[in-house]
Amino acid sequence: MRAVVTRVSEARVEIDGRVVGAIGGGLLVLLGVAVADTLDDARYIAKKAYELRIFRDDAGAMNRSLVEVGDEILVVSQFTLFGDVRKGRRPSFIGAAPPEHGRRLYEATVAELRSLGASVATGEFAATMSVHSVNDGPVTILVDSTKLF
Repeated sequence: MRAVVTRVSEARVEIDGRVVGAIGGGLLVLLGVAVADTLDDARYIAKKAYELRIFRDDAGAMNRSLVEVGDEILVVSQFTLFGDVRKGRRPSFIGAAPPEHGRRLYEATVAELRSLGASVATGEFAATMSVHSVNDGPVTILVDSTKLF
């Protein structure tokens, strides 16, 4: 499972001009699910994002996590995170999970974040969405449950 975690001052997701999920300050998480991912991967990504120390403390250092600052998370499914462009110019998505498996693990990740205490907004799985964000920092971290980064 892969996640692009961005610290934001605000973010929202729209479908056909209608806002389906929005947050003030917090994290925007673009989430991709791979063919071989399991519930353990969903738990890993949720815990890592929730506890990632990328928020400023009183001295301005990145020492606080979402747990401490109490901000929100917007989670958006994005299978294109598994686009493989090593050959040719057209991405291959063979590594991305099929829709049923992807939806199950996307929803499991959201549920795990909520069980940890996070306030979570979401996009809509498999929809064509417009994602709007105001990056704070900018701070963007790549997280992979197979620890490739």
